Amino acid sequence: MDPHTLHTPKADVTLYLVTDSTGLREEDFLTRVEKACRGGITLLQLREKERSGREYFRLALKVKEIASRYHIPLLIDDRVDIALAAGADGVHVGQSDLPVKEARRLLGPDKIVGATAKTVPQALEAEAEGADYLGVGAIFPTTTKVVTVLTAVETLNAICQAVGIPVAAIGGLNKGNLSILENSPISGVSVVSAIMKQADPENAARELKEAVCALPGRRHLS
Repeated sequence: MDPHTLHTPKADVTLYLVTDSTGLREEDFLTRVEKACRGGITLLQLREKERSGREYFRLALKVKEIASRYHIPLLIDDRVDIALAAGADGVHVGQSDLPVKEARRLLGPDKIVGATAKTVPQALEAEAEGADYLGVGAIFPTTTKVVTVLTAVETLNAICQAVGIPVAAIGGLNKGNLSILENSPISGVSVVSAIMKQADPENAARELKEAVCALPGRRHLS
């Protein structure tokens, strides 16, 4: 396989937004999500660690409506039940969540299943169990409430070379520090604050996507 090319996958992780509703009224949160969609994000994950199942489901329906208007796949963090109930396009599971193979079994072959990996063995296992893409990091410390363990760029690159599915770099990335990923065979980046906490999420997404697409060495879809 050309190291800079991947066969067309289910998930385009070029600019992958993971949401953060902390401190936002629902209306403002949904407005920011829509602006990000207009700005060109390619994949969207709804992540709500503190909400009840019912609240999570109701919000997922609203976010799904927005994402569908812009033809952007919506993934649900961790909760396969919410993904199924809300008609989402798939899930993302972390190392402490439901195993990839079980998420795939429950969702079937057509939905997107993404997984977090921090080592080459974890990445290979996730791919073998049916993951469609990997999120690898954190490359930098994050400002979200999620506890992160930093991942060296060398490890990120080794994972990219070891698997045949797209890899998104995650963790504290923004337009100002993307240069650390130059000549890394990633397929894209996953961000939270670099879009959700900006004054103009639409423009932030647009500029970030341009910067990601300009990274030398990035893997492209064939």
